[in-house]
Amino acid sequence: MNQIIKMENIEMCFKGRKVFSDLNLSIESSKIVGFVGPNGTGKSVLFKLISGIYRPDKGNIYVRGEKIGEKGADFPTDLGILVDNPGFVGIYTGFKNLKYLAEIQGKIDDEKIISLMEALELSHIDKTLTKNYSLGMKQKMGIIQAIMENQDIIILDEPFNALDKRSVKKVKELIYNLKKEGKTVLLTSPNQADLDEMCDKLYYIYDYKLNETDS
Repeated sequence: MNQIIKMENIEMCFKGRKVFSDLNLSIESSKIVGFVGPNGTGKSVLFKLISGIYRPDKGNIYVRGEKIGEKGADFPTDLGILVDNPGFVGIYTGFKNLKYLAEIQGKIDDEKIISLMEALELSHIDKTLTKNYSLGMKQKMGIIQAIMENQDIIILDEPFNALDKRSVKKVKELIYNLKKEGKTVLLTSPNQADLDEMCDKLYYIYDYKLNETDS
């Protein structure tokens, strides 16, 4: 088993409310793994723990064998994430926003950005400012920034939110291609049917813990 993410005995309270108690999780690389549960059960909190945005009250989190936090790494490397509402510079175009983000690490060129924008049917020459983008267009931008630098762990919290059927199909194709490339993809969706179709493993968050379902 090629384990890429491990969570041990996680305890977590958020805003005075228990979210997780003795939560354990092991994820193999090159898999699509889904998480379902009612709103407020901690799906986004789980993703923020794995990505290092939040720290657990108790327990340990390992990514590629390296402990996150304390004396370990503050944030996992090569991890792309879409969580909450994606935020961009409103007075920039979509392409300029993505180019600005790409220049921080300098890992990719313009062609990579353009190819991903085209895959999700966004135009790199469109002069529309992102402050005037629809929710669906912003969602596509959020997905692109999470995957464009060849990250090997991709975390997408409700990636199909605000997308029409055609766009959902395009995003699913991207996710399947990421798996073929050996990436590990973590997903949530309010529509369990999407996750049943796509995921190698599916977990249901219930009673502060994770329970594996038949996907």
